Amino acid sequence: MISPDRMENVSQKRWGLFSTALYSLSFLVMGISFSMLGPTLPALAANTRTNLSDISFLFVARSAGSMLGSIGGGRLLDRCRGHWVLAGSLLLLALVSGAVPGISLLWVLTVVMFFSGVVHGLLNVSGNVLLIWLHRQKVAPYMNALHFFFGLGTFIAPVLVAQVVVATGRMEGSYWLLALITLPLAFAPLFIQSPTPEAQTRLEGKTPVSAWMIAGFFMIFFGYSGAAQAFGGWIFTYLSRLELANETTAAYLNSIFWGALTAGRLLSIPLTLRFNPRDLLRADLIGATLSLGVIALFPTSLTAIAVGSAGLGFCLATIFPTNMSLASRHIPITGKIAGVFSIGSSLGALVVPWLIGQLFEQMGAQVVIMLNLVNLLVTLGAYFGLMRALKEK
Repeated sequence: MISPDRMENVSQKRWGLFSTALYSLSFLVMGISFSMLGPTLPALAANTRTNLSDISFLFVARSAGSMLGSIGGGRLLDRCRGHWVLAGSLLLLALVSGAVPGISLLWVLTVVMFFSGVVHGLLNVSGNVLLIWLHRQKVAPYMNALHFFFGLGTFIAPVLVAQVVVATGRMEGSYWLLALITLPLAFAPLFIQSPTPEAQTRLEGKTPVSAWMIAGFFMIFFGYSGAAQAFGGWIFTYLSRLELANETTAAYLNSIFWGALTAGRLLSIPLTLRFNPRDLLRADLIGATLSLGVIALFPTSLTAIAVGSAGLGFCLATIFPTNMSLASRHIPITGKIAGVFSIGSSLGALVVPWLIGQLFEQMGAQVVIMLNLVNLLVTLGAYFGLMRALKEK
Protein backbone atom coordinates (compact mmCIF):
# COMPACT_ATOMS: atom_id res chain seq x y z
CA MET A 1 0.00 0.00 0.00
CA ILE A 2 1.35 3.44 -0.96
CA SER A 3 1.76 5.80 1.99
CA PRO A 4 0.01 9.21 1.98
CA ASP A 5 3.40 10.99 2.00
CA ARG A 6 4.53 9.11 -1.08
CA MET A 7 1.23 9.84 -2.82
CA GLU A 8 1.71 13.54 -2.04
CA ASN A 9 5.26 13.49 -3.44
CA VAL A 10 4.07 11.82 -6.65
CA SER A 11 1.31 14.43 -6.99
CA GLN A 12 3.75 17.30 -6.42
CA LYS A 13 6.14 15.92 -9.05
CA ARG A 14 3.28 15.57 -11.54
CA TRP A 15 2.11 19.16 -11.02
CA GLY A 16 5.74 20.33 -11.15
CA LEU A 17 6.11 18.62 -14.53
CA PHE A 18 2.90 20.26 -15.79
CA SER A 19 4.09 23.67 -14.57
CA THR A 20 7.51 23.29 -16.22
CA ALA A 21 5.86 22.30 -19.52
CA LEU A 22 3.52 25.30 -19.23
CA TYR A 23 6.39 27.75 -18.71
CA SER A 24 8.26 26.22 -21.67
CA LEU A 25 5.24 26.55 -23.97
CA SER A 26 4.77 30.14 -22.79
CA PHE A 27 8.36 30.91 -23.82
CA LEU A 28 7.78 29.15 -27.13
CA VAL A 29 4.86 31.43 -28.07
CA MET A 30 6.75 34.45 -26.72
CA GLY A 31 9.68 33.55 -29.00
CA ILE A 32 7.34 33.26 -31.99
CA SER A 33 5.77 36.62 -31.18
CA PHE A 34 9.18 38.26 -30.65
CA SER A 35 10.61 37.05 -33.96
CA MET A 36 7.46 37.55 -36.05
CA LEU A 37 7.84 41.32 -36.33
CA GLY A 38 10.91 41.20 -38.59
CA PRO A 39 9.47 38.98 -41.37
CA THR A 40 6.14 40.85 -41.36
CA LEU A 41 7.58 44.38 -41.25
CA PRO A 42 7.14 45.07 -45.01
CA ALA A 43 3.51 43.91 -44.85
CA LEU A 44 2.83 46.05 -41.78
CA ALA A 45 4.39 49.03 -43.58
CA ALA A 46 2.03 48.42 -46.50
CA ASN A 47 -0.96 48.18 -44.14
CA THR A 48 -0.09 51.52 -42.52
CA ARG A 49 1.06 53.16 -45.78
CA THR A 50 4.48 54.02 -44.35
CA ASN A 51 8.06 53.31 -45.34
CA LEU A 52 10.41 50.90 -43.59
CA SER A 53 12.41 53.73 -42.02
CA ASP A 54 9.34 55.06 -40.19
CA ILE A 55 7.93 51.68 -39.18
CA SER A 56 11.26 50.47 -37.80
CA PHE A 57 10.40 52.58 -34.73
CA LEU A 58 8.19 49.64 -33.73
CA PHE A 59 11.31 47.89 -32.44
CA VAL A 60 12.08 50.81 -30.12
CA ALA A 61 8.48 50.94 -28.89
CA ARG A 62 8.52 47.22 -28.15
CA SER A 63 11.83 47.45 -26.27
CA ALA A 64 10.51 50.32 -24.16
CA GLY A 65 7.38 48.30 -23.39
CA SER A 66 9.49 45.31 -22.44
CA MET A 67 11.34 47.32 -19.78
CA LEU A 68 8.05 48.57 -18.32
CA GLY A 69 6.65 45.04 -18.35
CA SER A 70 9.72 43.77 -16.54
CA ILE A 71 9.28 46.30 -13.74
CA GLY A 72 5.53 45.73 -13.47
CA GLY A 73 5.82 41.97 -13.78
CA GLY A 74 8.29 41.76 -10.91
CA ARG A 75 6.03 43.76 -8.61
CA LEU A 76 2.94 41.75 -9.59
CA LEU A 77 4.69 38.45 -8.85
CA ASP A 78 5.54 39.68 -5.36
CA ARG A 79 1.91 40.61 -4.71
CA CYS A 80 -0.26 38.15 -6.67
CA ARG A 81 -0.38 34.44 -7.38
CA GLY A 82 2.25 33.70 -9.99
CA HIS A 83 0.03 31.66 -12.27
CA TRP A 84 -2.58 34.43 -12.35
CA VAL A 85 0.11 36.80 -13.66
CA LEU A 86 1.17 34.21 -16.23
CA ALA A 87 -2.43 33.60 -17.35
CA GLY A 88 -3.09 37.33 -17.73
CA SER A 89 0.13 37.81 -19.71
CA LEU A 90 -0.73 35.00 -22.14
CA LEU A 91 -4.26 36.34 -22.60
CA LEU A 92 -2.88 39.80 -23.40
CA LEU A 93 -0.43 38.25 -25.88
CA ALA A 94 -3.31 36.52 -27.69
CA LEU A 95 -5.33 39.77 -27.84
CA VAL A 96 -2.39 41.87 -29.04
CA SER A 97 -1.41 39.31 -31.68
CA GLY A 98 -4.96 39.14 -33.02
CA ALA A 99 -5.20 42.94 -33.22
CA VAL A 100 -1.97 43.66 -35.16
CA PRO A 101 -3.08 42.71 -38.73
CA GLY A 102 -6.18 44.91 -38.68
CA ILE A 103 -4.40 48.17 -37.78
CA SER A 104 -3.99 50.73 -40.56
CA LEU A 105 -2.59 53.69 -38.57
CA LEU A 106 1.08 53.75 -37.62
CA TRP A 107 0.59 55.48 -34.26
CA VAL A 108 -2.02 52.92 -33.23
CA LEU A 109 0.26 50.08 -34.31
CA THR A 110 3.10 51.68 -32.32
CA VAL A 111 0.92 51.72 -29.19
CA VAL A 112 -0.08 48.09 -29.73
CA MET A 113 3.55 47.08 -30.27
CA PHE A 114 4.47 48.91 -27.06
CA PHE A 115 1.91 46.75 -25.22
CA SER A 116 3.34 43.71 -27.00
CA GLY A 117 6.67 44.60 -25.41
CA VAL A 118 4.98 44.97 -22.01
CA VAL A 119 3.57 41.45 -22.41
CA HIS A 120 6.99 40.08 -23.38
CA GLY A 121 8.48 41.65 -20.26
CA LEU A 122 5.73 40.16 -18.09
CA LEU A 123 6.18 36.69 -19.61
CA ASN A 124 9.96 36.82 -19.37
CA VAL A 125 9.98 37.72 -15.68
CA SER A 126 7.12 35.34 -14.85
CA GLY A 127 8.66 32.32 -16.56
CA ASN A 128 12.11 32.78 -15.05
CA VAL A 129 10.92 33.53 -11.52
CA LEU A 130 8.23 30.83 -11.35
CA LEU A 131 10.70 28.23 -12.61
CA ILE A 132 13.21 29.22 -9.90
CA TRP A 133 10.50 29.12 -7.22
CA LEU A 134 9.44 25.69 -8.46
CA HIS A 135 12.83 23.95 -8.77
CA ARG A 136 15.00 25.99 -6.36
CA GLN A 137 18.61 24.75 -6.27
CA LYS A 138 17.97 22.21 -9.05
CA VAL A 139 16.77 24.82 -11.55
CA ALA A 140 19.84 24.95 -13.85
CA PRO A 141 18.87 22.31 -16.49
CA TYR A 142 15.24 23.45 -16.49
CA MET A 143 16.34 27.07 -16.97
CA ASN A 144 18.39 26.15 -20.05
CA ALA A 145 15.46 24.13 -21.41
CA LEU A 146 13.12 27.09 -20.85
CA HIS A 147 15.32 29.41 -22.91
CA PHE A 148 15.79 26.76 -25.56
CA PHE A 149 12.04 26.90 -26.16
CA PHE A 150 12.27 30.69 -26.60
CA GLY A 151 15.04 30.16 -29.17
CA LEU A 152 12.95 27.49 -30.86
CA GLY A 153 10.10 29.98 -31.12
CA THR A 154 12.32 32.60 -32.77
CA PHE A 155 13.42 29.92 -35.24
CA ILE A 156 9.84 28.80 -35.99
CA ALA A 157 8.43 32.30 -36.55
CA PRO A 158 9.94 33.05 -40.02
CA VAL A 159 8.99 29.56 -41.21
CA LEU A 160 5.45 30.02 -39.88
CA VAL A 161 5.06 33.37 -41.62
CA ALA A 162 6.41 31.96 -44.90
CA GLN A 163 4.04 28.98 -44.83
CA VAL A 164 1.01 31.14 -44.05
CA VAL A 165 1.90 33.53 -46.90
CA VAL A 166 2.28 30.58 -49.29
CA ALA A 167 -1.09 29.19 -48.22
CA THR A 168 -3.08 32.44 -48.10
CA GLY A 169 -1.04 35.04 -49.96
CA ARG A 170 -1.15 37.34 -46.89
CA MET A 171 0.72 37.60 -43.62
CA GLU A 172 -2.31 38.37 -41.39
CA GLY A 173 -3.00 34.71 -40.83
CA SER A 174 0.32 34.22 -38.98
CA TYR A 175 -0.71 36.67 -36.25
CA TRP A 176 -4.19 35.16 -36.01
CA LEU A 177 -2.71 31.65 -35.83
CA LEU A 178 -0.45 32.75 -32.98
CA ALA A 179 -3.47 34.21 -31.17
CA LEU A 180 -5.41 30.95 -31.58
CA ILE A 181 -2.47 28.93 -30.23
CA THR A 182 -1.94 31.24 -27.26
CA LEU A 183 -5.58 31.69 -26.20
CA PRO A 184 -6.21 28.17 -24.79
CA LEU A 185 -2.74 28.19 -23.25
CA ALA A 186 -3.74 31.29 -21.27
CA PHE A 187 -6.34 29.35 -19.25
CA ALA A 188 -4.06 26.45 -18.30
CA PRO A 189 -2.27 28.26 -15.39
CA LEU A 190 -5.59 28.77 -13.62
CA PHE A 191 -5.86 25.02 -13.01
CA ILE A 192 -2.31 24.55 -11.62
CA GLN A 193 -1.17 25.61 -8.17
CA SER A 194 1.37 28.46 -8.19
CA PRO A 195 4.85 27.79 -6.72
CA THR A 196 5.56 29.26 -3.30
CA PRO A 197 7.55 32.52 -3.55
CA GLU A 198 11.12 32.16 -2.35
CA ALA A 199 10.67 35.06 0.05
CA GLN A 200 8.18 32.90 1.98
CA THR A 201 10.64 30.02 2.46
CA ARG A 202 13.85 29.66 4.42
CA LEU A 203 16.86 31.19 2.63
CA GLU A 204 19.61 29.01 4.06
CA GLY A 205 22.93 29.42 2.25
CA LYS A 206 21.92 32.70 0.61
CA THR A 207 24.39 35.57 0.67
CA PRO A 208 23.05 38.89 2.01
CA VAL A 209 22.06 40.98 -1.00
CA SER A 210 24.24 43.97 -1.83
CA ALA A 211 24.12 46.58 -4.55
CA TRP A 212 27.44 45.25 -5.95
CA MET A 213 25.95 41.78 -6.44
CA ILE A 214 22.86 43.11 -8.18
CA ALA A 215 25.07 45.34 -10.36
CA GLY A 216 27.28 42.39 -11.29
CA PHE A 217 24.40 40.18 -12.38
CA PHE A 218 22.79 43.20 -14.11
CA MET A 219 25.92 43.91 -16.18
CA ILE A 220 26.20 40.27 -17.30
CA PHE A 221 22.59 40.30 -18.50
CA PHE A 222 23.24 43.66 -20.22
CA GLY A 223 26.41 42.42 -21.93
CA TYR A 224 24.92 39.11 -23.08
CA SER A 225 21.79 40.64 -24.59
CA GLY A 226 23.73 43.47 -26.18
CA ALA A 227 26.18 41.06 -27.83
CA ALA A 228 23.47 38.71 -29.10
CA GLN A 229 21.24 41.41 -30.55
CA ALA A 230 24.07 43.56 -31.93
CA PHE A 231 25.95 40.74 -33.63
CA GLY A 232 22.83 38.97 -34.90
CA GLY A 233 21.36 42.24 -36.12
CA TRP A 234 24.47 43.74 -37.76
CA ILE A 235 26.58 40.87 -39.12
CA PHE A 236 24.57 40.78 -42.36
CA THR A 237 25.24 44.50 -42.91
CA TYR A 238 28.90 44.00 -41.96
CA LEU A 239 29.35 41.34 -44.65
CA SER A 240 27.48 43.38 -47.24
CA ARG A 241 29.28 46.67 -46.58
CA LEU A 242 32.71 45.03 -46.85
CA GLU A 243 31.51 43.13 -49.94
CA LEU A 244 32.64 39.84 -48.42
CA ALA A 245 29.50 37.94 -49.47
CA ASN A 246 26.36 38.31 -51.56
CA GLU A 247 22.96 38.55 -49.87
CA THR A 248 22.35 34.79 -49.91
CA THR A 249 25.72 33.91 -48.37
CA ALA A 250 25.41 36.71 -45.82
CA ALA A 251 21.98 35.39 -44.80
CA TYR A 252 23.39 31.88 -44.36
CA LEU A 253 26.26 33.18 -42.22
CA ASN A 254 23.74 35.13 -40.14
CA SER A 255 21.65 31.99 -39.66
CA ILE A 256 24.76 30.10 -38.46
CA PHE A 257 24.89 32.42 -35.46
CA TRP A 258 21.20 32.06 -34.53
CA GLY A 259 21.22 28.33 -35.23
CA ALA A 260 24.26 27.83 -32.97
CA LEU A 261 22.61 29.89 -30.25
CA THR A 262 19.46 27.75 -30.34
CA ALA A 263 21.39 24.47 -30.54
CA GLY A 264 23.66 25.57 -27.70
CA ARG A 265 20.73 25.92 -25.34
CA LEU A 266 19.62 22.37 -26.06
CA LEU A 267 23.06 20.75 -25.99
CA SER A 268 24.04 22.52 -22.77
CA ILE A 269 21.24 20.99 -20.69
CA PRO A 270 23.28 17.90 -19.69
CA LEU A 271 26.28 20.13 -18.92
CA THR A 272 24.29 21.95 -16.24
CA LEU A 273 23.87 18.62 -14.43
CA ARG A 274 27.65 18.18 -14.13
CA PHE A 275 29.15 21.64 -13.79
CA ASN A 276 28.66 24.56 -11.42
CA PRO A 277 26.90 27.61 -12.95
CA ARG A 278 29.91 29.73 -11.95
CA ASP A 279 32.25 27.59 -14.04
CA LEU A 280 29.86 27.37 -16.99
CA LEU A 281 29.36 31.13 -17.01
CA ARG A 282 33.11 31.77 -16.98
CA ALA A 283 33.64 29.32 -19.85
CA ASP A 284 30.77 30.90 -21.83
CA LEU A 285 32.11 34.44 -21.47
CA ILE A 286 35.69 33.50 -22.31
CA GLY A 287 34.55 31.36 -25.26
CA ALA A 288 32.35 34.16 -26.63
CA THR A 289 35.19 36.67 -26.31
CA LEU A 290 37.67 34.36 -28.06
CA SER A 291 35.13 33.66 -30.85
CA LEU A 292 34.80 37.37 -31.57
CA GLY A 293 38.57 37.65 -31.33
CA VAL A 294 38.89 35.16 -34.21
CA ILE A 295 36.78 37.44 -36.41
CA ALA A 296 38.69 40.52 -35.24
CA LEU A 297 42.00 38.89 -36.21
CA PHE A 298 40.73 37.74 -39.62
CA PRO A 299 37.96 40.26 -40.45
CA THR A 300 37.80 39.46 -44.18
CA SER A 301 37.94 35.66 -43.96
CA LEU A 302 34.55 33.99 -44.48
CA THR A 303 35.88 30.86 -42.80
CA ALA A 304 36.91 32.82 -39.70
CA ILE A 305 33.56 34.64 -39.68
CA ALA A 306 31.66 31.35 -39.95
CA VAL A 307 33.71 29.71 -37.18
CA GLY A 308 33.53 32.81 -34.99
CA SER A 309 29.79 33.20 -35.54
CA ALA A 310 29.11 29.58 -34.61
CA GLY A 311 31.35 29.78 -31.55
CA LEU A 312 29.83 33.07 -30.43
CA GLY A 313 26.27 31.79 -30.81
CA PHE A 314 27.04 28.56 -28.96
CA CYS A 315 28.78 30.33 -26.06
CA LEU A 316 26.18 33.09 -25.74
CA ALA A 317 23.36 30.51 -25.72
CA THR A 318 23.52 29.68 -22.03
CA ILE A 319 24.70 32.95 -20.49
CA PHE A 320 21.21 34.24 -19.60
CA PRO A 321 19.88 31.02 -18.01
CA THR A 322 23.22 30.23 -16.34
CA ASN A 323 23.50 33.73 -14.89
CA MET A 324 19.94 33.42 -13.57
CA SER A 325 20.73 30.00 -12.08
CA LEU A 326 23.86 31.40 -10.42
CA ALA A 327 21.89 34.29 -8.96
CA SER A 328 19.27 31.91 -7.54
CA ARG A 329 22.01 30.07 -5.64
CA HIS A 330 23.20 33.14 -3.79
CA ILE A 331 20.36 35.63 -3.42
CA PRO A 332 16.58 35.32 -2.99
CA ILE A 333 15.01 35.80 -6.42
CA THR A 334 11.96 37.94 -5.85
CA GLY A 335 9.86 39.37 -8.65
CA LYS A 336 11.43 42.79 -8.06
CA ILE A 337 14.99 41.48 -8.41
CA ALA A 338 14.10 39.44 -11.51
CA GLY A 339 12.55 42.58 -12.98
CA VAL A 340 15.83 44.46 -12.48
CA PHE A 341 17.72 41.66 -14.25
CA SER A 342 15.24 41.72 -17.13
CA ILE A 343 15.68 45.49 -17.46
CA GLY A 344 19.43 44.91 -17.80
CA SER A 345 18.79 42.48 -20.64
CA SER A 346 16.36 44.86 -22.36
CA LEU A 347 18.76 47.80 -22.05
CA GLY A 348 21.60 45.78 -23.54
CA ALA A 349 19.44 44.77 -26.49
CA LEU A 350 18.55 48.43 -27.03
CA VAL A 351 21.80 50.30 -26.34
CA VAL A 352 24.54 48.20 -27.99
CA PRO A 353 22.85 47.76 -31.42
CA TRP A 354 21.84 51.45 -31.36
CA LEU A 355 25.41 52.53 -30.56
CA ILE A 356 26.75 50.46 -33.46
CA GLY A 357 24.23 52.15 -35.75
CA GLN A 358 25.42 55.58 -34.59
CA LEU A 359 29.10 54.76 -35.22
CA PHE A 360 28.78 52.57 -38.32
CA GLU A 361 29.04 55.34 -40.93
CA GLN A 362 31.80 57.21 -39.08
CA MET A 363 34.05 54.29 -38.11
CA GLY A 364 33.18 51.71 -40.77
CA ALA A 365 31.88 48.16 -40.64
CA GLN A 366 34.63 47.04 -38.23
CA VAL A 367 32.74 48.76 -35.41
CA VAL A 368 30.35 45.79 -35.42
CA ILE A 369 33.11 43.46 -34.25
CA MET A 370 35.18 45.85 -32.14
CA LEU A 371 32.30 47.31 -30.12
CA ASN A 372 30.93 43.84 -29.46
CA LEU A 373 34.41 42.74 -28.35
CA VAL A 374 34.67 45.67 -25.94
CA ASN A 375 31.19 44.87 -24.64
CA LEU A 376 32.15 41.26 -23.90
CA LEU A 377 35.44 42.27 -22.25
CA VAL A 378 33.54 44.62 -19.94
CA THR A 379 31.07 41.80 -19.23
CA LEU A 380 33.93 39.43 -18.41
CA GLY A 381 35.29 42.05 -16.02
CA ALA A 382 31.84 42.30 -14.41
CA TYR A 383 31.87 38.52 -13.93
CA PHE A 384 35.17 38.55 -12.03
CA GLY A 385 33.96 41.50 -9.97
CA LEU A 386 30.82 39.54 -9.15
CA MET A 387 32.86 36.51 -8.09
CA ARG A 388 34.78 38.74 -5.71
CA ALA A 389 31.53 40.13 -4.30
CA LEU A 390 30.23 36.61 -3.78
CA LYS A 391 33.59 35.62 -2.23
CA GLU A 392 33.88 32.67 -4.64
CA LYS A 393 37.25 31.64 -6.04
